[in-house]
Amino acid sequence: MHKIKKTFHLAYGHRLLNYNGKCENLHGHNGVVEVTLKAAELNAEKMVMDFTELGRRLKTWLDENLDHKVILAKADPLAALLQAQGQKCFLTADNPTAEILAKLVYDAAKQELKLPVCKAAFWETPTSMASYKE
Repeated sequence: MHKIKKTFHLAYGHRLLNYNGKCENLHGHNGVVEVTLKAAELNAEKMVMDFTELGRRLKTWLDENLDHKVILAKADPLAALLQAQGQKCFLTADNPTAEILAKLVYDAAKQELKLPVCKAAFWETPTSMASYKE
């Protein structure tokens, strides 16, 4: 099995509802997303996928959805207030933890972008990462 990995950087804000700790307050991160693709056979160019094409497709999705956005749970009352003030928010069904964001990226890569993704990792800080894989 052949695998490739590409890394992306983004900035975002979030907070966690019903959480007793620092993350209950609105704050920001410089996050890193890592996506791993797999293929049993290489394409005609002898690649799993061209890194430039992978970068273009996934970076576009990240820029449109997560980068420089406030990521909040749909149930967060702050979401409506921020959106009413023109702030760009991305709403998740659950608290926007690193685990939820890793699965969100995985699902988008697989379902929306039709990439042969086998793992997505979401680094909230340089020392804290969550991942989701098949």
